[in-house]
Amino acid sequence: MTENSKADSEKTIESGDTISVDYVGELDDGTVFDTSVKEAAVEAGIYNEQREYEPLTFTVGAGQMIKGFDEGVLGMKVGEEKTLTIPPEEAYGEYREELARKLPVEAVDFAPEVGMQLATDTGLRGTITEVDDEGFVIDFNHMLAGKTLTFKVAMVSVEA
Repeated sequence: MTENSKADSEKTIESGDTISVDYVGELDDGTVFDTSVKEAAVEAGIYNEQREYEPLTFTVGAGQMIKGFDEGVLGMKVGEEKTLTIPPEEAYGEYREELARKLPVEAVDFAPEVGMQLATDTGLRGTITEVDDEGFVIDFNHMLAGKTLTFKVAMVSVEA
């Protein structure tokens, strides 16, 4: 082991460090919603052949990640594994009823279906969650709003 790699493996992660992690993100019921690990994606039934499964690289404290993830990796070392439990207020916020709107079918020039994603002229993205004879509900909340998230994180590397 070289002197540098020995020092890297003993370094604790601080704000401003650029790091790479592997992760598996789960909901309270154990449903995997995202992962950087191909085998975990296949096992969870969410594998996407269009995606490259590789460690996630980001700068700690730069606002690139949700707050709970950003803060959760502080103090870790390369090779360390940790489970982060992140409440909604440190993830995607609480679910807000006012961000779900009922619109008449005439508001769009297509047949709305549950699961369709729409974007407004201002770039706001929403998902159709209900459709009936009178109209449809479009929900502009993030799909993970109001949820506690659990991430199994493995520290892969830190840039020197």
